[in-house]
Amino acid sequence: MANKGKISQFMLEHYKHFNSASLVDAAKAYEAHLESGKKMMITLAGAMSTAELGKSLAEMIRQDKVHIISTTGANLEEDIMNLVAHSHYKRIPEYRDLTPQQEWDLLEKGLNRVTDTCIPEEEAFRRLQQQIFEIWKTAENNGERYFPHEYMYKMLKSGVLEQYYEIDPKNSWMLAAAEKNIPIVVPGWEDSTMGNIFASYCLKGELQPSTMKSGIEYMTWLADWYTDNAEDKGIGFFQIGGGIAGDFPICVVPMLYQDMERTDTPFWSYFCQISDSTTSFGSYSGAVPNEKITWGKLDIHTPKYIIESDATIVAPLIFAYLLGW
Repeated sequence: MANKGKISQFMLEHYKHFNSASLVDAAKAYEAHLESGKKMMITLAGAMSTAELGKSLAEMIRQDKVHIISTTGANLEEDIMNLVAHSHYKRIPEYRDLTPQQEWDLLEKGLNRVTDTCIPEEEAFRRLQQQIFEIWKTAENNGERYFPHEYMYKMLKSGVLEQYYEIDPKNSWMLAAAEKNIPIVVPGWEDSTMGNIFASYCLKGELQPSTMKSGIEYMTWLADWYTDNAEDKGIGFFQIGGGIAGDFPICVVPMLYQDMERTDTPFWSYFCQISDSTTSFGSYSGAVPNEKITWGKLDIHTPKYIIESDATIVAPLIFAYLLGW
């Protein structure tokens, strides 16, 4: 434990059983995976950006402990929203007690609630909209097409948002990702605020849908990336939550192996999921890792971990261990 900080030492000393033991096992295996020269994908579901996961994930990116990210459109944009509008967020710890009228009052104030945290519409959504529309329109006028995250990278790298920064920039995982230009996959980006806004411009005839690259193009790009980076080792898969952020990218391996008939494609070589979803009613988000063997995603020998807990607690702890905190 000599090279580990106090948080890691506490975990190693006290986390001995049940979900806490799984947490430590998964962290140790993640570290071993990197030490063997393999790469790691992290997938972000839920509202991890609004939970300020960037405080640890950004450093993971800077230290090359994650090599590719799959995220929902919400997490893609909400990290930047927190970057530029943090002081306008409102925390409501008593959210369970709100009446429908109180919820309506929040709406009228332009406060969109995510559990105990309200995102300010004017300072967050509209501030990004104003800047990103110009980038979308410029690309379209030039006959160019990009992925959703590439437009976000352009916005961040242009510096147009710097005047609005309200947190230490080192705590923004999107800013860290843009600076290193690490690849991001954003399946179902249409299901996000910026996706809705883009669609509204298409409805008004101000933009063309083709200006935004599609989910199918994300999948074909990911197939090439996996082929180029997996070698014969495979890539690790660290899944935070469930949903499309994890479901979409994990399918690239069976697609390459079965549909493309590239039978030398290695399986994902590490798997961990943090989730409180159950396995009942056909839930894929709650499926135990062994089910993925039958779908050609994981090998019999792939190290597999599932931590049934709150990702806002577990993910920062695992990242702290990997960062030696």
